[in-house]
Order: sequence, then structure tokens, then C-alpha cells
Amino acid sequence: MLDRIAPALFVILWSTGFIGAKYGLPYAEPLTFLLLRFLLVVALMAPLALLLRAPWPRRPAEIGHTAIAGLLVHAGYLSGIFAAIAMGLPAGLAALVAGLQPLLTAIAAGWLLGETVRLRQWGGLGLGLAGVVMVVWNKIDLGTDLSGLPLAVFALFSITAGTLYQKRFCSAMDLRSGTVVQYGAAALALAVLIPFFETMEVAWTGEFIFALGWLVIVLSVGAITLLYRLIRSGSASKVASLFYLVPPVTAVMAWALFGEALTGLALAGMAVTAAGVILASRT
Repeated sequence: MLDRIAPALFVILWSTGFIGAKYGLPYAEPLTFLLLRFLLVVALMAPLALLLRAPWPRRPAEIGHTAIAGLLVHAGYLSGIFAAIAMGLPAGLAALVAGLQPLLTAIAAGWLLGETVRLRQWGGLGLGLAGVVMVVWNKIDLGTDLSGLPLAVFALFSITAGTLYQKRFCSAMDLRSGTVVQYGAAALALAVLIPFFETMEVAWTGEFIFALGWLVIVLSVGAITLLYRLIRSGSASKVASLFYLVPPVTAVMAWALFGEALTGLALAGMAVTAAGVILASRT
């Protein structure tokens, strides 16, 4: 049952990450916010992994591969997106840049993993990207500050490389102990960088605590576990196509929670995106 509902559940949970960021970022700088998130995941998962007697990576190569995947997926991707939005990059443009991931993953998967991406899948990936553009079109404002754009591009390459690296080197990783290693590596990297860029001041409001708890439990534990299960059981390009559904689902959540506009073009784009994902992931 979990395997059947995992794709839909992953999209819904992953989409709430942008809502959590909207609630939490006004009260903490982006890297500080992420460092707290990563440390709490380690504090939550390490005792659980020990209690459940999960196998830990022992060989240096295993530890290294697990840590590198964590640095790419968690530290690289999330830091880039959070910092780009904090610098004023429009959320719609950030979503559009991140929306290139399925196409980039499909291109790299054939070269690095030997996966065959059929013509039908290419058509689905292109259709999905067109749908994402339609969904975020009214939120793109090129007249604003674009200094955060390089960080969004960095995030795009990080999540793409992390997905491929996880598939290639960490498919056998235990999700309990591996999560501790990955988030520990990401937290260590941010702890080294933050003093050079941020003040590390946090306003511990109720909204911030709620957002932090949500991102730790629902996103960093729940959604990431589902993502790794999907990567383990399917091709990287098919799993990546699910990311096309994140902007439409996020748009619906933002409409319901914050009253953000949901245009006819966006609704049509959701249908186009869904058709593209079905076409790209169909066996």
C-alpha cells in the first residue's frame, strides 16, 4: 500500500516545505533556520536508529558516499533555495528554475546511470515543464532583484546531482542510520559556513517553532524517506518527474492558506503538468 501511494504522498509532503519556509523565514536567517532543522533531525533519528538496531555504514567508502549525497540533497539544495528567496528572488522564478530538475536528471541519468529515456518520456518531461511555466507565470516578476538567481541555479544542480548520486552509490543505505549521517554532514557544513554570512539570531515565536517542527518531522524525515524509497525502486528520471507536481500543489496550498491568486492559466497548467508526469512515468 505504501509503495502505491508513495508518489502522491511524497508530492504533497514535499510541497508543504515551501509553506513551512514562508512561515519560518521571517524569524530566522535561512542558513540558521536550516542548521536548526538539521540538528533536530539528527537528535530525533540517532536514538531511533540505535533503538531499532539499524545497521550503520562502516567502511569509509560507505560513510563518504552517504555524506556526499546528504551534502548535495540537503545542504546544497535547501541552502540555495532558502538563501535565494531570502535575497529577494521571486518565489515563482525560483520554482521555475527548480522545475528544470527533471529534464536535467533525465539527460544525466542516461549518461551516468545508463538509463534509457524513451521518446514518450521526453515528451512527458517537456509537457510537465510547460505546465510548471503556466502555473508560476503570474508570479514571475523580472523587474525585481535577481541577485539570488545564481543560488537557485546552484540548488538546481545540487538536487539533480544528489538524486543521481543517491541512486548510484547509496541505494542500499539504511534509511534510519543513513539519515543521521546525511543530516549530520549537512549540519557540519552549515556550522562552518554560517559564522561568515549570518548573525545566527532567532526569534522563537509560535509560528517559527511550528514551522521548524513541521519541516523536521514531515519534510526531513517523512518526505525524504519517501524520496529515497522511490529512488531505490524506480529510475532516476521517473522519480524526478514527480517534482513537476510540486509547484501546482504548492500553488493550491498557498491559495487555501494565504489567499494567493489562482488564475485560470495556473489551473490549466496543473492539468498540463499532471498529463506530463503521467506520460513521463508510465511504464
